[in-house]
Amino acid sequence: MTTSSSETPGTTHGSEAPHRGTGPAGATDRTVRVGIVGASGYTGAELMRLLAGHPNLEIAFATGASQAGTPVGELYPSLAAAYANVAFVPYEPGLADDVELVFCGLPHGSSMELMAELLPRAGKVVDLGADFRLPSAAGYQQWYGDVHTAPELLDQAVFGLTELCRDRVSEASLVANPGCYPTGPSLGLVPFTSAGLVELTGIIVDAASGVSGAGRPPKPNTTFCTVDENFTAYGLLDHRHTAEMELTTGAQVLFTPHLAPMNRGILATSYARPTDDLTTAKALDLLHETYADEPFVVVSEAGPSTKATLGANTVHLTARVDPRTGWLVVISALDNLVKGASGQAIQNANLMLGLREVAGLPTVGLMP
Repeated sequence: MTTSSSETPGTTHGSEAPHRGTGPAGATDRTVRVGIVGASGYTGAELMRLLAGHPNLEIAFATGASQAGTPVGELYPSLAAAYANVAFVPYEPGLADDVELVFCGLPHGSSMELMAELLPRAGKVVDLGADFRLPSAAGYQQWYGDVHTAPELLDQAVFGLTELCRDRVSEASLVANPGCYPTGPSLGLVPFTSAGLVELTGIIVDAASGVSGAGRPPKPNTTFCTVDENFTAYGLLDHRHTAEMELTTGAQVLFTPHLAPMNRGILATSYARPTDDLTTAKALDLLHETYADEPFVVVSEAGPSTKATLGANTVHLTARVDPRTGWLVVISALDNLVKGASGQAIQNANLMLGLREVAGLPTVGLMP
């Protein structure tokens, strides 16, 4: 799937990019009230964890359809210290009237049903679901098998892989947060595809994710006995996140996801054919140059690991060129619930609200 230049996120490096938030420019002390629609899932819980330490964003409400009335600390004891007297509430449109931005953490197909009434009330929305990631209703039907019920809003939505389209995110009212799988491979491959250094057909992405990527509700394939001591491939040939990788890279991608027996993290290995004389040194230099000023991208010669990104809003990247086979290999690691979901959502929200981009977001992972 290739798109026109107006639909494809463009890189915004150097002087074009708004302030990333490491100095006084763009800083603010104001408090901004935000809401979360669909806060009882893992991405919603992760939003609440990160927002508890945010210097500017204050949660006004957190809805949970199946958990309405349940204390936050009862469902997630890890959040009890920050939300001792807070319970999940049922969604009502009027809740959005008293906030400046709403995060949507709903399953795919759900946010499109309420976006027409939610967006005018809230003014700004970051959707962590899949409903507005693709530029056309036809693309949504192709990859998700459903009819898009709010196609008139697709032109307003900005695909929010922040490092690639920071300028558009800062001006957007509706941002579609990328899926967890496309974030790492896209950041790793786009410097090469945009520079014409690799062929735009036959790119291969193999990735393994922790079980939290499947969500909180129990499923037969995510029970302990199924996942423990197991490693499986799924979504063969037609996984829906393929469309996002093709959107960002402008290339044809064969994507195979795997379920790994761990809670968090995604490790992705991407393969592409160079079009020119590319070496490991040149590939690493390009990644270093592209992301030199990016606070949430770590480029290293060392191989990335998921544990290094645990709890952090960072992507770790490396690259190799194999002179024997001729392949470029780009490896990425991230925390699927932070940079792959809730952390990136806050990163986008910071830009949309004129706050420091790094506000409230950790860059250092937990170890051990």
